[in-house]
Amino acid sequence: WYKNVEQTGFKAFNTIANTITINYRSILNYFINRSTNASAESFNAKIKAFRAQFRGVKNVEFFLFRLTRIFA
Repeated sequence: WYKNVEQTGFKAFNTIANTITINYRSILNYFINRSTNASAESFNAKIKAFRAQFRGVKNVEFFLFRLTRIFA
């Protein structure tokens, strides 16, 4: 189906086909194992929210210490 998409000449379809070929293992992993990266995304959101509370952090080591104590 990749060749059929390439022959259409639409750039958007080619972009989607390239994305699928690059990420096909992750896509198949979801359908086989029902595995997603939702837990990692949730953790990133928690870190961003925590960081937003302490804008202008001067002591990075203490910030990382507090981060590990709260979320680890």
